[in-house]
Amino acid sequence: MTPHSLAFYVDVVTTGTMLGVGPADSPDRVTEVLGPDFAENTFGSRSMCRDYGLAEFHWDRAFADRPWSGSHFTLQVHRLAYRDRTLVNDELRARYGRFTPRLRFEKLQGLLTRRGVPLLEVPESPGNAPYFRTFWQRGSHAVVSVIGTYGEYSTPDNLRVGDVYSIRAPMAAAEVEWRRKRVAG
Repeated sequence: MTPHSLAFYVDVVTTGTMLGVGPADSPDRVTEVLGPDFAENTFGSRSMCRDYGLAEFHWDRAFADRPWSGSHFTLQVHRLAYRDRTLVNDELRARYGRFTPRLRFEKLQGLLTRRGVPLLEVPESPGNAPYFRTFWQRGSHAVVSVIGTYGEYSTPDNLRVGDVYSIRAPMAAAEVEWRRKRVAG
């Protein structure tokens, strides 16, 4: 993996933002930074997702005449394994260069640890365990999802155990605590 694309992932996990835009930013602000090349999906008049290839941003609103409120974004890192050069948009490529097909969790975790940005493992939802493992960054509320073990029909065939599946922000501390209590309970 190139140092530049690793720097991108470290930036995202450390800050909980991507190129300075975060989950709470408006659709217009995200498009201003990531560019106009996206696919938009709406779910009724109250939920919307914009898919920029590697990144997806999600918004909700209480009523159709209200402004959008950002809920989260997800880097769909697993999509890189398909080796589609158009997946990483021009803005990301201009800043970070080439992205390789897989992100090894141990590399990412090692860089974060050296920078004083620890990741805490949190319990995975029962439907995803043991196939996926989840790691949370307390300061940024970013979450890294990692392939824990291979499972036919449960994990992608083109990823290996220890590959990062996705990075999402935010996961609130309350959800981390809820997951821990559910497992202990």
